[in-house]
Amino acid sequence: MQNKSEKVQQEINLIELFEQFGSEDKCRLYLETLRFPNGIICTRCQSDKISRIKKRNQFACDACKYQFSALAGTIFHDTHLPLFKWFAAVYLMLESKKGISANQLSRTLKMSYKTAWFLSHRIRESLKTESETFGGTVEIDETYIGGKLANKHGEALEHARNKPLYGKIIAAGALERGGKVQLKRIAGPTKEILTNFAKSVTQKFKTERVFTDDLPSYKFLEDEIRIDHETVCHSEGQYVRHNVIHTNGIENVFSLLKRSIIGSFHHVSEKHLDKYLDEFEFRFNNRENPYLFRDCILRLLNAENIEYKDLVKK
Repeated sequence: MQNKSEKVQQEINLIELFEQFGSEDKCRLYLETLRFPNGIICTRCQSDKISRIKKRNQFACDACKYQFSALAGTIFHDTHLPLFKWFAAVYLMLESKKGISANQLSRTLKMSYKTAWFLSHRIRESLKTESETFGGTVEIDETYIGGKLANKHGEALEHARNKPLYGKIIAAGALERGGKVQLKRIAGPTKEILTNFAKSVTQKFKTERVFTDDLPSYKFLEDEIRIDHETVCHSEGQYVRHNVIHTNGIENVFSLLKRSIIGSFHHVSEKHLDKYLDEFEFRFNNRENPYLFRDCILRLLNAENIEYKDLVKK
């Protein structure tokens, strides 16, 4: 039997967003449908004997007398922001291929920069997914995120001249050919760190082959993960072997990531990089998901609330 949440629209455009969620009542009804797909039940005793209190947008359980709303216990509970602005922010973040900055959200949705920044980070927090192991062929690589030497000045320039990686943030990535990607901020491109990352995304008898570049940290990777490991010698100008062995896929992912940072965010701090990686990873892995908007709202309904003070503390 098809439940209510499966009957909601698949793809959605901006016009449909206004038509379907242009009022608080419409947004609330949608959240109610997603949270209780098989009908309203008491959040305390799970009874389905429910009465609706229309004037207060609440429900009363006839069994235990508990009163609750569709938003109670969710990230939307007691929000001072109109629900439609939540929905619009989700839509804009998901539909913008390079992401959207808090400044742009602030201008588009007519809210303060502080509110837009806090809102976007709460949405990003809900997009975080658990690590999983990949099958087939997996490409693994690392990238450096940070400013160029020409853009540095004063003390930062001196540090960068002596230490080329000064001010850089390092991220590792793994791409399953024809499938998903996983991104993670790492402390450095050492053998131990990259081996542990490779172990977290591969599994013996499930992963068939692993392709990397010729970074020395990957030299004994096959002995560590017990999976066939092939390399391409970037240091010698080699980028493809036998038309199959390459890391072009994950490098293209990194290129998209950096264009997002440069084009939309301009700069991301090391502290919050993980959240931006989660957002990018979610968008990439759901690029063909017809229920993308619905799935993100569902994640928000089940997400833990985070406090502004926790985001800004050192």
